[in-house]
Amino acid sequence: MYEEAPSRDVPGAVLWRTTARGGSAVLPDGCMDLLWVDGRLLVAGPDTGPHPAGEIPGGAFAGIRFAPGTAPALLGVPAHALRDRRVELADLWPARETRRASGLVEAYGDAREGLEALARTRAATAAAPDPLAAEVVARLGAGEAVAAIARAAGLGERQLHRRSLAAFGYGPRTLGRILRLRRALALALARAGLPYAEVACVAGYADQAHLAREVRALAGTTLRAYAAGADGAKSETPEPSGSRTTA
Repeated sequence: MYEEAPSRDVPGAVLWRTTARGGSAVLPDGCMDLLWVDGRLLVAGPDTGPHPAGEIPGGAFAGIRFAPGTAPALLGVPAHALRDRRVELADLWPARETRRASGLVEAYGDAREGLEALARTRAATAAAPDPLAAEVVARLGAGEAVAAIARAAGLGERQLHRRSLAAFGYGPRTLGRILRLRRALALALARAGLPYAEVACVAGYADQAHLAREVRALAGTTLRAYAAGADGAKSETPEPSGSRTTA
């Protein structure tokens, strides 16, 4: 079972829940998640490759998946410090603050609502996300080159890379590859039977071979296997998350 819905109170965030089941992988999507797993709060950092869905033990999972670049300000930790990691929130926040956060989530009958309330409470006092992050995501999604994005932002490419590390966990080129992968996976699912050469063209790859290499490198699978339902998506769950179909 997997359910998700957009957050009403946290812009760009998605609330989800699932029960554990093995057999698939969590794929990179440029996002970070705050998780509630059997009474524990954890953070799933930004991924650069597939992670086994069962690497966090538990029977029931709830989460809030933040839009790319928005979680570091709420959590108070730069994204690169959590890259490819699953971390107990208690390892990031003071003990008293973590206990208060856990109590807030527990006070709700639906842990997703508790996570949303926690994020909303943090947002009221935390610094705003880097405003450059949303622009970088939008421009990468439109297929702009990193050099052009840096020029538009009035930055050097090294400066853009440093700010991207803090916001996304990796540089803009890696983020661009991941977002392009999500577009390709979403297209392959939404339009079953579409030739993979056309998927490659629409998603922004040089050709079908380029698409195949990137799917293998970032997702550890093939597009055919993914489209057949053999692999999952980012959300610390084997069930397909919204990032599987909407990037």
